[in-house]
Amino acid sequence: MKFINLAIIGIFVSLLWLSGCSRVYYNAMEKMGIHKRDILVDRVEEARDSQEEAKKEFASALEKFKSVVNFNGGDLEEKYEELKAQLEELEARAQEVHDRIEAVEDVANALFEEWEEELNQYHSQSLRRASERKLRETKRRYQQLIRAMKRAEAKIDPVLNPLRDEVLFLKHNLNARAIASLKGELTKIQTDVSELVRDMERAIDEADAFIKTLQTE
Repeated sequence: MKFINLAIIGIFVSLLWLSGCSRVYYNAMEKMGIHKRDILVDRVEEARDSQEEAKKEFASALEKFKSVVNFNGGDLEEKYEELKAQLEELEARAQEVHDRIEAVEDVANALFEEWEEELNQYHSQSLRRASERKLRETKRRYQQLIRAMKRAEAKIDPVLNPLRDEVLFLKHNLNARAIASLKGELTKIQTDVSELVRDMERAIDEADAFIKTLQTE
């Protein structure tokens, strides 16, 4: 019975989150002993992991792009279908990265708002000043993290757009001449993927550092 009740509670709070009732969701989690700080750590980990997966998938997409550009006989329709499927996966991964970052921002804003409000509850000025310093430092580290994540996210569309163009072009031009015309895109895509991977690695490092500081404080 206890397991069933916990399952029902879990479904309930999940529905609250999905419906956008963030404050109600956080209050419900708080009553279960799960604080905003804990949720923030979980969401930063999820955002980090989604960027790690995106990094791998975009590198894989580059190899598929190369294979199409360097096409030398075989089933061109099959190559098109592979690239189309890869693009759909990348689109889904890009949306996941975006959603994870938004979830991090939501709980971080709620945490910092609560922290600010609770400063007024202190009677000891020395403890209040210490808490204010900790809040400023946590905000500073958080801003570094979110900037890195958003900088990496901003590099996604410059990679997706030429892939979208290629898939659309191939859809109506499944011939060797059409493939040859795509070769000019390869260098730019390679550069854009390299920049994306580099920025995602930086964001992943920032996430690891942020999580570590929260868990050791």
